[in-house]
Amino acid sequence: MWFAELFAELLLIFEDYKFWKKKKARRKYEKENNLPKKTMVYPSTKIYVIALVVLSISGGLFFYLFTRDTDENKTVKRLTTIQTLLEAEKKTFQKYPSDLSKIIRNNPLHKNLLTDSWNNHFHYELSNDDLNYILISKGKDGKLHTDDDIKL
Repeated sequence: MWFAELFAELLLIFEDYKFWKKKKARRKYEKENNLPKKTMVYPSTKIYVIALVVLSISGGLFFYLFTRDTDENKTVKRLTTIQTLLEAEKKTFQKYPSDLSKIIRNNPLHKNLLTDSWNNHFHYELSNDDLNYILISKGKDGKLHTDDDIKL
């Protein structure tokens, strides 16, 4: 394996040497004939630029594919936020609100909090004594009590 890398490096050096000789002859010709200098790029520079472009594109794709949130993760984050707001509501008023929309109040940051990633409203149900609640996302199918429901 190291032999192949060494061989490739030697070939690249040889290509750069051939290019250097060609460039030197070209500059001499341009000077003798009063021509403007032609832009010339070493072969190794071309390879490094191509490698940089390929690595940048593949890095961007990797970042996009592995850092984006799935719909389930977004819904779990919303459920967690709602849970935190409900606990704050109980701490303030000694009971949970009768309607989930009351935790939004006039806060613009919470305006999209009442729906999951599939635009279904969360199922919120209070117990008879208003001391406990049930909070469920209906999942992708939008039907309650199916396998894709998300509960905390």
